[in-house]
Amino acid sequence: MGNLPFEATEVELHDFFSTGMPIGVVKVVRDRETGRSRGFAFVEVDDPVMMVNLFNGRELEGRQLKVDVARERPERANTSNRGAGVRLFRRVR
Repeated sequence: MGNLPFEATEVELHDFFSTGMPIGVVKVVRDRETGRSRGFAFVEVDDPVMMVNLFNGRELEGRQLKVDVARERPERANTSNRGAGVRLFRRVR
């Protein structure tokens, strides 16, 4: 789901969405460097279509939510010499 208020926490989102249906884990996606919310989250539910129908377009703290069914991230072909799970960091000068 997207267009979340940047101050929204996992607990607040769990409380908000559990008013309409049983909710599992809520994970707010945060910036790796700053730790600030990126404005979207993932919510585990048994019926994702029902979640979309109940909450897409609803307002939370003045923001209209965009709720969609998450899709699996397609695997990328490993065309470089990097091994799986290895990150390369560029030196900042």
